[in-house]
Amino acid sequence: MKNTAIIGSTGSIGTQTLEIARANDDLNIVALAAGKNIKLLEKQAREFRPEIIGIWSEEDAAVLKQNLCDTDIKVVSGMDGLIEIAELQSSDILVTGIVGMIGIRPTIAAINAGKDIALANKETLVTAGHIIMPLAKEKGVSILPVDSEHSAIFQSLQGNVHGDVAKILLTASGGPFRGKDTEFLSHVQVEDALKHPNWSMGRKITIDSATMVNKGLEVIEAKWLFDVDPCNIQVVVQPQSIIHSMVEYRDGAVMAQLGTPDMKLPIQYALFYPERRYLAGDRLDFWKMNSILVEKPDMDTFKGLKYAYDAIGKGGSMPTVFNAANECAVAKFLDRRIKFLDIYRIIEECMSEHKIIENPDVSQILDTEKWVYELVESRW
Repeated sequence: MKNTAIIGSTGSIGTQTLEIARANDDLNIVALAAGKNIKLLEKQAREFRPEIIGIWSEEDAAVLKQNLCDTDIKVVSGMDGLIEIAELQSSDILVTGIVGMIGIRPTIAAINAGKDIALANKETLVTAGHIIMPLAKEKGVSILPVDSEHSAIFQSLQGNVHGDVAKILLTASGGPFRGKDTEFLSHVQVEDALKHPNWSMGRKITIDSATMVNKGLEVIEAKWLFDVDPCNIQVVVQPQSIIHSMVEYRDGAVMAQLGTPDMKLPIQYALFYPERRYLAGDRLDFWKMNSILVEKPDMDTFKGLKYAYDAIGKGGSMPTVFNAANECAVAKFLDRRIKFLDIYRIIEECMSEHKIIENPDVSQILDTEKWVYELVESRW
């Protein structure tokens, strides 16, 4: 029996993790946490009967306590609640399906408590990879990637020696605006950006895919996960989302993980690694496949990827600025307060005005995030 805690249980990763739990009797859900979807969290709690659940606001927690008074489920709230769930003694693994830098402190708490991490919260490594990865090594904890691309890299590394890796080939779908120019992007609306051609994801990550900021975040994450210099991480646009990513070895061999675009595969692989279990769903049919397309990314139009390479190249607190500025900008775009291309302008302006902090600790990372939020709010 694998006891599993999930933070972000009502989001895309969380709900698909629970689908996997329904199909595997030995995956026991011991804790759930959500941001504000109180109705779905209560429904999940009644179905899976975890020891503890958490929600962000104290007011929502009070409502949940009343609604669940017929159960013995403990209800917690806020950051203290997330950390209590992360450290839960009975859990074996924490699924970090939460979005944003709010995931940093619970992830660190879980690692310190000796929990393995099924990592879907990319912001944690983007902003604090220099803290997370050494700490995980010190505590003997596994960081198991849940993003489809990083899972594909992880799978392609199995049975090989790290020193033999020449290059990471990180694939991207290109998003809904692949092949479009800046003039086209100047007119896109929220509804257009939310129409991803292949993947069903949350709203924020879908916008990030449209700007290719998401791929930039994944480049930074891959640098920390796989200890590879960013100059050896090459992004390849693969619009059919058949090749999920690849690893090139020094002898010229390229190992790839292929499959249909289904996030349950990387989630399940992280939860049961190294075991491969049956997973219901579509399969690739190579007899029906005419070709596999690959393209070079357009980093002049989709500047999110370029800014990510700039951020990790400068290091220190700059990736935090890149990430936080994007979070602010995407929220404003989704609220229809800025245009699509303003996302790039906000990121560029914040990065250009930031004074880099070398090797920032968690407090400095969070202070940098606050500085970015205040700068953005003062100008847009």
